[in-house]
Order: sequence, then structure tokens, then C-alpha cells
Amino acid sequence: MTELRRGPDSDASPDTAAPQVTYAMLDQTLWSRFQQSETLEAVLGAWLGLVTRQIDGLATGFLVTGEMPDTGPFLPMAAWPQGSDTAADLRESAAKALADRQSVVFGEGTERRVLAHPLIIFGQLFGAVAVSAPSRAAPTPALFRRLQWAAGWIELILRREQEIKDGELRERVTTAFDMLATLLERPRLDEAATALVVGLARRLDCETVSLGLCRGRRVRVQAVSNAASFGRRASLIREIGIAMDEAVDQEAVILWPEPEDWEFRVSRAHADLAQSHGVGSVLTIPLSAGDEIIGALMFERRQGASFAPQDVEICDAVAAIAGPIIEDRRQSSRWLPGKVSDSITRGAKALLGPSHFGAKLVTLILAAVIAGLWFGRTEFEVVAPARLEGIVQRSVVAPFNGYLAAQNARAGDRVAEGDILAVLDEKDLSLEELRLGTALEQRNRELDQAIAERKLAEANIIRAQISQAEAQLSLVREQLARTRIRAPFDGYIVEGDLSQQVGGAIERGETLFRIAPLDGYRVVLEVPETEIDEIAPGQTGSLRLSAFPELPLTYALQEITPLARQSDGRNWFRVEAELVDGAAALRPGMEGVSRTAIGERRLAWVMFHDLADWARLKLWAWQP
Repeated sequence: MTELRRGPDSDASPDTAAPQVTYAMLDQTLWSRFQQSETLEAVLGAWLGLVTRQIDGLATGFLVTGEMPDTGPFLPMAAWPQGSDTAADLRESAAKALADRQSVVFGEGTERRVLAHPLIIFGQLFGAVAVSAPSRAAPTPALFRRLQWAAGWIELILRREQEIKDGELRERVTTAFDMLATLLERPRLDEAATALVVGLARRLDCETVSLGLCRGRRVRVQAVSNAASFGRRASLIREIGIAMDEAVDQEAVILWPEPEDWEFRVSRAHADLAQSHGVGSVLTIPLSAGDEIIGALMFERRQGASFAPQDVEICDAVAAIAGPIIEDRRQSSRWLPGKVSDSITRGAKALLGPSHFGAKLVTLILAAVIAGLWFGRTEFEVVAPARLEGIVQRSVVAPFNGYLAAQNARAGDRVAEGDILAVLDEKDLSLEELRLGTALEQRNRELDQAIAERKLAEANIIRAQISQAEAQLSLVREQLARTRIRAPFDGYIVEGDLSQQVGGAIERGETLFRIAPLDGYRVVLEVPETEIDEIAPGQTGSLRLSAFPELPLTYALQEITPLARQSDGRNWFRVEAELVDGAAALRPGMEGVSRTAIGERRLAWVMFHDLADWARLKLWAWQP
């Protein structure tokens, strides 16, 4: 027994040959188990034995792994020697390594050292290994290097497991997407169903693949992969439908014969189907579209060929993708009356059934809104842009050709009657007045001389010249008086700004200013052509100006101009109205919005009559 405890690296005499052979057989057994084990637990147990054998022949080991990386829970996976109780210090050191995510050592310098190393792979914590080594074993750094090297095997094992899982996932995804492409290429239900079952039978090495769709409470077979062999035997089709009913009623995947770890399912119809068809294995997967089961897919394999778990996963993935597309093809292939009937049925179930509270609430709200629109009445008003204008607008024009000397008022100013608005240059007129006055005095002296000399004919001529000079002088003096351009009445200047024309030429008849009275206003409405038929003289309304949005002004319609105008891409008619009540702060040119009262109408008509008129006009235009 003493010799059996010696490690493989210790010195041995020829008498110790038997123990050496025993250790060699043990190592060979561990390596064989490590290479040939099929389960992860067996592989990790052999790996732990090899690790402890590399440290010392008398070393013990303990391995902890987690169900989920980093989060755990971390539970014991293997111990060495197998079947032995794990020492408390091994458990404690493994827990410490997990908590700190770094290597720890207990009992350094004593007869028994405990080393623990975390298994960090891909940056994630998968577990920890703890070993105990006697004092005669290698130094602690060398032992930790051996543990680190050994952890590489764990990474290799995990990579192999991940590659297997990735391969299975790729197989499922590839098959599912191939079937998806097959379905999307065929818009008709019968073509899509046939292509699906034929493709699955060839891809999954099945004797027969069948597709059934729910019709009421039963499943009717829609397509069979080898339809030629089933065409003359209606009983086989009926048996397939019964087996599909069995899976649809249980809303579960049914596999016959059932594996030992398979959850219990009623599979009597599947057993009868397998006996009638002479197949070795039958798999049925319900097809779903949303929350509703619409049918089933059935796979049959020959004797001796069963469905492995990965085969079931592939078939389930195909069914999950195919279900919504098959249902879409079925819905689109129905006749229009069937679609309308189903829509009405679904709506009635949602409204009258025990569920769908949201649909019922929305329907009630919609019904209440429609009833309110139909039975409710409100005042209909025509809304139109509006502006203020003076009832009378007086134009002040240039009395003669001349030059502007000064400006005393401009647009927006309030003026009183007689106020000087502008002054024209009077230098030329003053000189002309002086010339004509001098000439008139000269003619008077000539007249006196002619009378004194009794030259009656010459005196008459001179009198005529004096009359002409006096007339010209009166005209010049009148023009001099009119160089002061005055306001004709009290009001506001609504147009005219000569501030940039002082010193410039003014032509006779040119409009210099426009003046509106202080208290005489009218409202001009721009009524859209779609509403002009509702407007009539005598109607009243309310006006709010942009300058005084809080102040409503009442008006009464007076005149409708029967000529449409255009502006801003719309046609409108000019409607004039008189203000019933005015305000001292009103100014000509102010703009706002008017609402002319027409009368009570249905609320639905008020809201949608424009749309109805537009639709009526378009419909008439499209008529042949």
C-alpha cells in the first residue's frame, strides 16, 4: 500500500514496477474517458482526475461550474477521487476563487496546500477548480501554471460544444429560410403547400410530409408530398387528418414512438397511422398564426429511422415560419364573399363575445360620436378674412406742375381740416406775380396817358391788356395760395409718404395723399366661392381684428360684388358690410377674421359639407 501512494515522478526501485504499471493504467483510463465521453459531466470528471494526477499522485480535487456564466448558480460538478467526500478547505478555496475571480492558495508552507483557480473563458466566469497538494509536490507557482494550462482543455471543450450548438442552429435556420423562400415564391395556396411538403420531404429525408389546415373543428389535409401513392386511398388521407386532429386538440407536438424523457401526450391515432402506413416514426407539429392554431405539419419516416431532438427542433422552426405565410396565402385565395363574411363574423365575435373589451369600448365611443354628429346641431358660420376701409376716401392731388418744398404729414397721421400736409416751391410763382404786378402798373399809366391825349382807340386796347394782366395775376395768386396743400376734412392719412421726394418734381394731377374720415368705416369680407351661396344681404356677424383680438365687432352685410377675384391661390367674392358698433381705436386698413352667422345646421353637415361638395364635384367630373 505504501508503494501504491508514490507518484509517477518519484524515485522507484525495481521492486516498484507493479505500482508504476497501475498508475499508467489509471492515466490511460482517464485519457480514454476524457476523449470518448459523450456527456459534459463525464468529460469534466475525467479532466479533473487528469489535473490532480499531474499535480501529485495523492492530490485531491474539486470542480465547481455554473449553470450560467458569471451569474451561476455555481454547483459541484466533479470530485477526485470519484465518490469521495470533498474536504471543507477545498470548498472554501473554490468559493473564494469564484468571489475574487483570481487564484488563491491556502496552507502555504504546511503539509497540505490547497490551490484554487477560477475558470475564466471568453472573459466570463464558468467555475473554479480547487486541488490539494502535499508539501513534497512542485512549488506553488509551478502548480498554478499546470492549472492554467489544464484550463485550456475546458475552453476547448466549451468551444466544441458551442460549435455543435452553432451547427444545429445553422441547420435549423438554413432549412427554415429555404422553406420561407419556397413559400414566398408561390402566391397561391395549393402551389405553396405542395412546394412546402415536397421540399421538407426531400430535405429532412422523410417518407411522407403532409400539411393540413383547420376547417371548422376538423383538420383537412391540404397537401401530401407523395400524393400519387395516396390518391387512390382516401382512408390514408382520413387517418392523417385524424392524427393531425389529435395534435391540434392537445395544442402540442406529438412524436411517436415517444422517447423516454418525452412529456406524456395522447398518441393513439399516431400509433394507428404508423401501423397503417408502415412507417417507423411519426412527428406532428401544430401550425400557428398569431394566437390561433390553423393546421398541422406531419412528418413520417421509414422503419429504423427515428426523429432525433435536433430533427424535432428543425421541424418546429419550419412550422413556426410557415404558419403565418400559409395562413396569409389561405386568406388571400378566398372568394370576396368569404372574406367579407369572415370579417363580419370576427367583428361580431369581438363585439358580442365575452372578451375584446377594447373593441367594445372603441365601438361604443364611435357610435356615440356618430350619434352626436348626426343629431347634434350647432350654429353654422362662414369664416372669411376681413379688413376695414373708410366709407369715403378723399384724394389730395398736385394742383400744378412744380417742386416739393416740404412735407408735414405722412400715411398713418391724424389730421384736422385745414392742416398743411405739404408745401410746393413758390419761388417761380412769386417772380411771376412781381412781373405781372409791374406790367399791370405800366398798363395803368399808359391808359391814363391815352385818356389824357384823347386817344380812345388806344385806350380801349390798353384796357383789354389791363384786364388780361389782372386775370393772369389772379391766376398766379391763386396758385400761390394752393402751394399750401391742406387737409379737406378731419381724418387719417391712409396713403401717401413724400419724405423721399422733397425737392423732386411734382406733376399736375398726381395723387399725393388719400384721407379717410375718422368715424366712417365699412368692412370688406373676402368670402370663398364655396360659401358664397350661403351669404345674403342683411345677415349679421362678428369681426375680430388682429390689433384687437379681444374686442368683437358686430357688422351687417350690405352688398355682394358679383365678380370673383383671386389672391393667394384662391377665388373669393368681395362682400361689403357696415359696422353696427364701432370703436375709437379703429384705423383704416386693419385686418382680421369675420364669422357670418347663417343658421343652425347638423353638426355632421357643418364639419363635412366641404368634403361632400368636393367629392360630389369630383364624382361628376369622372362620370363618362
